[in-house]
Amino acid sequence: MIVWIVFIAFVLIFLALDLGVFHKDEHVIKSKEAGIWTAIFVTVAFAFSGVIYWLFSAEIIDNPTGLAPNDAVLKYITGYLIELSLSVDNVFVIAVIFSSFKIPPLYQHRVLFWGILGAIVFRALMIFFGVALITKFEWIIYVFGVFLLYTAFNMLKGEDDDFDPQNSFVFKQIKKIYPVTSTMHGHDFFVKRMGINAATPLFVALIIIELTDILFALDSIPAILAITADPFIVFTSNILAILGLRSMYFLISRMLEKFKYINYSLVIILAFVGLKMLFSHYIHLPEWVSLTVISVALVSGILASMLIKDKE
Repeated sequence: MIVWIVFIAFVLIFLALDLGVFHKDEHVIKSKEAGIWTAIFVTVAFAFSGVIYWLFSAEIIDNPTGLAPNDAVLKYITGYLIELSLSVDNVFVIAVIFSSFKIPPLYQHRVLFWGILGAIVFRALMIFFGVALITKFEWIIYVFGVFLLYTAFNMLKGEDDDFDPQNSFVFKQIKKIYPVTSTMHGHDFFVKRMGINAATPLFVALIIIELTDILFALDSIPAILAITADPFIVFTSNILAILGLRSMYFLISRMLEKFKYINYSLVIILAFVGLKMLFSHYIHLPEWVSLTVISVALVSGILASMLIKDKE
């Protein structure tokens, strides 16, 4: 448990520094700054693979699935790339939410900070229960596999293209439960007007981002559980990918049109992982195969988006 406590403490310390030091003064995150932070997060995540190797080789952490150090590193990197690639789809939805509620760029970082803090808590719970289910009921892996294939099919059809947060069920329920004001009041989530407390568009956007992240976690966590059921690898790869989501948002959201083919990469990744789950008891693929398929799918989607021009 000491290793878990140290990792969680590291994450909390960084989040505190992020809001209290690095972004103490609210400002619009430019592409250059977002690019630097994205590079830092990706570098830290890949450097953490060295920590994974050390922990498993020195037998400092529990190893319930009996992984060799090299296999643990490959599973960690593969899991991280899955979470990172699926986070790209999350960026598109966050952009739609901010646009729908007219959240100024000045306050978007604040909303994402608290959104990611909540996402860490929810994902930790989902990972815990997901690992427990797979450990106790082996057949649940087939349910996860079918669910991922269904998600890939819906993503291919593009059923979520017309998503409108202001017409969503969640937004309508929030308005019924708690007063909502349509005007911004600086970076405040709540405001008191005429003796009545009301939620600002910032708070509504935060709640919808939290709930959509839970929906995304329903895809991403089964996907990484197809790679490994080791709880520490699943948790660390997931959290390190989530920590980089804010900077990735500010970097990618300004280039949404350039990434028009990235969804096909996500379809391939989800379909591959879903099939791997369904045939997990019959076909055992080497870890480098999974890592190669995911990497090639992601890079191909990015290159296709950059090179293929739309006809007028």
